[in-house]
Amino acid sequence: MTATPPNSPPAKADDAFRTIGELAEELGVPQHILRYWETRFPQLRPLQRAGKRRYYRPADVALARRINRLLNHEGYTIRGVQKLLDARTPDEAGAVVSAPVAPIPPLPVEDEPGPVATGPLVDIESLLAIRRLLADALREDAR
Repeated sequence: MTATPPNSPPAKADDAFRTIGELAEELGVPQHILRYWETRFPQLRPLQRAGKRRYYRPADVALARRINRLLNHEGYTIRGVQKLLDARTPDEAGAVVSAPVAPIPPLPVEDEPGPVATGPLVDIESLLAIRRLLADALREDAR
């Protein structure tokens, strides 16, 4: 366990609002970059109080982390991240949403080859289950 310096403030809870300075320090980017991202990504909208002080909600923090990761670690361009975020629903773009996942049914195993299949090899329920698994994996990746 690491000890905190004697004059440092206590760590904030994960669901606490962050100031622009706190978020900038956490992400390792200057504050003006966060303000620039707000102009380029309409999904990133922190609360603004009197004096234009910005307070980032947990969903805003998660979205800013994702934008930072895509831009500064995965090599996306601003335009690429915009397209990626525009292609997703608002909940998938920033908020952490968990949904139950239905298990994928196993494929039947046959000892003897049967007749040649004339219809689809996978039913629609299996495809929907795969789609849910992929969506959940993308949400996990966003965290």
